[in-house]
This record gives sequence, structure tokens and C-alpha cells, in this order.
Amino acid sequence: MIWRFKNTVIFILLLLFLFLVFTYAVNQNKIKTQNKTRDNLSDKPVVESQKDCVNKIEDRLVRGNSLSGLIEPGASVKILFGFYDCHEIKAGDIIAYNYSGNPEPLIKIVRAVPGDKFQLKRSSDDQNINILINGEIIKNSQNQPYLLDTKGYKMLSLYEKDYKGIIPKDTYLILGNLANGSLDSAHFGLIDKSDILGKVEF
Repeated sequence: MIWRFKNTVIFILLLLFLFLVFTYAVNQNKIKTQNKTRDNLSDKPVVESQKDCVNKIEDRLVRGNSLSGLIEPGASVKILFGFYDCHEIKAGDIIAYNYSGNPEPLIKIVRAVPGDKFQLKRSSDDQNINILINGEIIKNSQNQPYLLDTKGYKMLSLYEKDYKGIIPKDTYLILGNLANGSLDSAHFGLIDKSDILGKVEF
């Protein structure tokens, strides 16, 4: 009788021991799974929002009149420095350009981007030269065609000849908003992407 009682006690203790071992193993597995999940989450690449490429935003006053009709002298604009580190530069964008020798960046409009076809053609009055981008005469915000004088024609005709009428990689045509020209690509030629400081918002 005593022997049977001892066996029963031993059996119960054994079952209890096995239950404790099983419970411990299950809990350990849960901990490993949680850690693995955390590790997997930490290994995922962090997707930055597109705003994160803007490293600085500055308010500036427009000093010149080259954008009159679109942005008037004295108007306040924001320059989003670094914007184009993760955004494509598009025709029509207003940009801040680092012009050599000028302490303040120039604010201009992108009129042609890499891959665009550009052509210089005499205006109907035979007095000035029009700029054609992809076969269309480009115009300012008042729907007036840009007109090149002799100096502007000589400058841009060099690019038209050298690049066979195609805007090359990382190169842009920028202009003001005055039909008769301003300090822009008609004076200093096509510009390099590396000199574009950021996007301008107004």
C-alpha cells in the first residue's frame, strides 16, 4: 500500500516537473520569437520622407526685377536648400542658382531639362531670335515669347552646335520672366545641376 502511494506521489511529481519544463520551454520560445521580430524590424531600411532631403529653409527677399509678372521685387520667397537631392528638377520649377561672383543666389525659372531638344530661330519680324524647346517657342508667364539679342544668340548658339540641339545630362536652361532677357542662360549659358541650390516657393 505504502509502495503504491509512493509511486503515485513520484508519478505526480514527475508530471509536475514535466509541466514546468514544458512551460519554461514555451516561454523561452516566445522570448526568442519576440527578439527575432524586433531584430527584423530594426533591419528594415528607414524610408525617409521626401521633406528630409531639405537641409535648410531660408526666407529671402527678391531684389531684382527679372521675375516681374511672376514674382515682384521685394516679395518674400522660401528657398528649400537640398530639395533636389531627392527630387527631379522639372521644367517650370523656380530655382535658386549659385552664380559665380554673386553673393546672393539668382532666382530663375527652369525652361529646359536634360534630353530636351532646343533650337534658336529668328522671330517673324526678323529682329530677334526665339528659343524653341521640343519644337515649341517658349514664353513667359504673360505668354510673351522670349527674344534673344545678338549676344544671347551667340551664347546659346554655341551650345546648340556643340550638343547638336540636345540639352545634355545634368545641364539646364534657366531664364527670368522678362521677354527681353535678364541675367540668365542667355548671358552665361546652360548651367550645371551642382550649382542649383534648391527650389524656390512663393
